[in-house]
Amino acid sequence: MKSFRDKRRDNRPHSARAEPSRQRDAFAPARPQAKAERHETKSPDRQEAKPAPRILLRREGPLPAERLPLILEVAPNADYALLDSGASEKLEQYGPYRIVRPEGQAIWQRALPAKEWERADAIFTGDTDEEGIGRWRFPKAPLGETWPMKHDGIDYLGRFTSFRHVGVFPEQASHWDHMAGLIAAARRPVKVLNLFGYTGLASLVAARAGAEVTHVDASKKAIGWARENQEMAGLANKPIRWIVEDAVKFAEREERRGSRYDIVLFDPPAYGRGPKGEVWQLFEDLPGLTDLCRSILTPKPLAVVLTAYSIRASFFAIHALMRDTFAGMGGTVESGELIIREKSAGRALSTSLFSRWVA
Repeated sequence: MKSFRDKRRDNRPHSARAEPSRQRDAFAPARPQAKAERHETKSPDRQEAKPAPRILLRREGPLPAERLPLILEVAPNADYALLDSGASEKLEQYGPYRIVRPEGQAIWQRALPAKEWERADAIFTGDTDEEGIGRWRFPKAPLGETWPMKHDGIDYLGRFTSFRHVGVFPEQASHWDHMAGLIAAARRPVKVLNLFGYTGLASLVAARAGAEVTHVDASKKAIGWARENQEMAGLANKPIRWIVEDAVKFAEREERRGSRYDIVLFDPPAYGRGPKGEVWQLFEDLPGLTDLCRSILTPKPLAVVLTAYSIRASFFAIHALMRDTFAGMGGTVESGELIIREKSAGRALSTSLFSRWVA
């Protein structure tokens, strides 16, 4: 999807990036959909006791340079498009299918007439809460669970899940393109760690670009989907390790083993459980995991990318965390929002907050 673009909008000097019309939004909390289906819920009797929190000390050294607010934009193309939005819903085109899903942030009115929305192939109904479970309705003809999709020449499977997601988060394409560029420019072997990796698009992009990838997710089902995507993409010969594991436990083990990575991606949920009942609470556990991500970097790292969905906070919070964590390492911390540009009226739909350290 070559029209998934990293657009940087300037409205003031020194690389502080945002469109003037979005300056207020860029500072507002983003509250998009949760990614609840990525973490299997276990019964209380199987829940493990939470280990003692990681002891955190403030890192010494100057803070990295900063660049904010940075708005990374995904534009419509033939494979994916946000066709219209409004009245707390969004109308999207995924390959051959038109899909209607809840979208709490679309508080404006629809731009397209009702007849365009009525052409939808699939509509998510039921519980529209962020963590809610519902079902799909197919107005024209029953559709299977999966359908073929592409991203920039990589084949994968879209999926209808009970948590209203479809197996891919297209706004992440800005990060994928950026990462692929870093891998190509490195001109050396690159190791990538993808924590909370979900169904594997980021891992496939990294592997195609030439990296050795370790993909970690607590959901056995998600890992199964990711393996299917690897086969469908024709990348079965690429070096990807698929690991069902709690992300924090895996990172801790890598730290003890001395395993190191050049790029770390982590995309944690606001709340989740690991495969053995481990509980994840973003505001409690994110500082420790961010510190862990620094500790498992190679001597010449390239980047660490954090994406935060479904949190009631400003990106300034995770921006300050990332700058503090990477003190003394130089580089730049870039923070802001991921947005999708609407096709009908050109409005921007904010999907998540992000912060990334780039060497």
